[in-house]
Amino acid sequence: MRWILAAMLVLSSFFSISASAAAETQPFVIINKAVNQLALIDNGKIETVYPVATGVNTLLTPEGMFTVTVKAKNPYYRKKNIPGGAPDNPLGTRWIGFNAKGTDGRVYGIHGTNNPPSIGKYVSQGCVRMYNHDVEQLYEKVPIGTKVVIVYSNESFSAIGKRYGAL
Repeated sequence: MRWILAAMLVLSSFFSISASAAAETQPFVIINKAVNQLALIDNGKIETVYPVATGVNTLLTPEGMFTVTVKAKNPYYRKKNIPGGAPDNPLGTRWIGFNAKGTDGRVYGIHGTNNPPSIGKYVSQGCVRMYNHDVEQLYEKVPIGTKVVIVYSNESFSAIGKRYGAL
């Protein structure tokens, strides 16, 4: 009987270590509209900070915690019937859609742009724009199911990440 209890103790400690290690490896994205920057948190640390563009007013880019639900390479721009990969496609080379305001990930997203000078500014209709080379890097690191937090805050990414349990 003692050896069964000992085995159960060893197994339970193994599973709790594995569960916490798995949680640390899940990427997490924070977008701070106050500074127009996006932080990628991976393995419990801030891996990269990218410049972004957000909504032309603070209400357009929704705030809250969302989940990545759709990813696309060379996304098609439905509003103006522009094929993916076309130089005039405003979505750039990647789309990382999230479920803001009850949508399915095809309305709000993090995407590239065909207008690089817009990065760092408040110009979008709600999406988060990135340089194409930056969104391509992020696309490879962010799986479906990744949490995306959007805030307007004077706090550091470390403080925001701690508040949301990402750090």
